[in-house]
This record gives sequence, structure tokens and C-alpha cells, in this order.
Amino acid sequence: MAETGADKNAVIIKKYANRRLYNTATSSYVTLDHLCQMVKDGIDFAVYDAKSGEDITRSVLTQIIVEEESKGGQNLLPINFLRQLISFYGDNLQFLVPRYLEHTMEYFARNQEQMRNYMRDTFGGIFPFGRFEDLGKQNIAFFERALKMFAPFQGEVREPDRAEPGASTSGTDATALADLKSQLDVLQKRIESLSRQKGEKAK
Repeated sequence: MAETGADKNAVIIKKYANRRLYNTATSSYVTLDHLCQMVKDGIDFAVYDAKSGEDITRSVLTQIIVEEESKGGQNLLPINFLRQLISFYGDNLQFLVPRYLEHTMEYFARNQEQMRNYMRDTFGGIFPFGRFEDLGKQNIAFFERALKMFAPFQGEVREPDRAEPGASTSGTDATALADLKSQLDVLQKRIESLSRQKGEKAK
């Protein structure tokens, strides 16, 4: 359960050999669309292979993302972001990426309601193609820059024979993580600034 992020009260979904998904809470078969809606509704669940009992939640969630991206319309994953993400598989710094992405998405999720309220109150639900389009571009660039921040250290980690005996990269990693946190703080201040401007206009 700890690996999937699901708690002990999570709904258990069983996946059978015929690829059918069974919701044990409702005693009914469900589809990926149903699971997608459960995620949006904040309903926690974990998926297990009905035969082996293996936890396959990660692969099922990934499959949902692939399905959503293939529907067309507004895709969430930029091409450059996908390329950079793929490049980190098997890399010595791979272990840093999941926690960074998780932290960043948690931060964005905490502020999404504030951003929706700003658009609704200020623009009547019409997307402000000026300020928020720029903010969206900044967010994408932020993700890409954050991943690129690890690149300068890859050569040093991959060639340990050039390092001095007993040398440690912990200081370098700490510096990189500190820089990431600093950029997150800047993004938060920008959103708070937008909120204050909205309040001043309301007066």
C-alpha cells in the first residue's frame, strides 16, 4: 500500500486475466474511465492482479494517463518534458525525479482552486489569454528547467573513476534540491501576488 500511496481504507480493484476490472466495494465491473473519475473525485483505490495478488496500481494509473493523452484535445504532457523524463530512466540521479515531481504536483494542486477562483471572479470564466497563458508557459518551462538542472552533474556521477577517493556528491545534491525549492517558492509568490491583485481590484 505504501508504494501506491493508498491507505488501508482504499477501495480494492481486482484485475482479471481477461483485463476486466472488478470493484470490490460496489461488487461491479468497472472501466478505466470509471477509475479515472474516481481519481478526480478523490476516491483512493489500489489495483491488484486477481491471480497473483501483485500490486499493479502504478501500471493501471499509467494506462489511464496514456488513454487520456490519446483522446486528443489539450494534452498535459509536453513533448520535451516526456523526452527529458525518459532520459532519466537508468540514470544515477533517477531516484531524485519521482519525489521532485510529486512535490511539484502537490504544490500545483494546492493552488489550483485559487487559480480557478481568480479566473471566475475576474474574467467571468473566460480564460485570460494574457496573464494565465504566460503563467502556463512559465510552469512548463519551470518543469523543463528543473529536470535540466540535474544534467550538469550526470557526467560527474557516471565517471566515478575521476573523483577523488572518499569524495561525496551529497553536497551537490543538496545544492540542486535547494535550488528547486527556491524556484517553487518563486512560483508560489507569483500566485499569491495574483491573488492580492484580485483582492485590490475587488475593492
